Amino acid sequence: MFRKMRRNTQALTYEENINILKRGSYGILACLGDDGYPYAVPLNYVYSDNHLYMHCAKNGHKIDAILNNPKVCFTVVDKDTIVSEQYTTHFRSVIAFGKASTVEGEQHRTALRLLIDKFCSERDEQEKRDTVLQGDHALTIVIDIEHLSGKQAKELVP
Repeated sequence: MFRKMRRNTQALTYEENINILKRGSYGILACLGDDGYPYAVPLNYVYSDNHLYMHCAKNGHKIDAILNNPKVCFTVVDKDTIVSEQYTTHFRSVIAFGKASTVEGEQHRTALRLLIDKFCSERDEQEKRDTVLQGDHALTIVIDIEHLSGKQAKELVP
């Protein structure tokens, strides 16, 4: 179903892929947009238990695309160092393939709490709780990860 990596000597392990997803702050969500055109958008996210969570407005291109076709991929770049004298880039990245949907209720509140803890950790606990309780003005998207593929530059391979 998913292609095998051509240069598999540069493949990251499953654990390395997960660690990149845990420490990353944003990724690019790619889906099938209007009239069959690809639509890719950068988003903050949080990883938890084989899921990626992100929040967004209740209406728009992204939500329309996901509702029309839930198959998506999400790319996180962990390293991107240009080495001009060698005409190369030392890179490390992960692509997660899966199906996206919106979540409600307790899963929505849990995802918001995870996002707040990741990106607003300096806020006090009461403010975090209030923000989660007021979070019904936004949607939470979840990607159920079906396949991970991570790769790094050959110069980074141990």
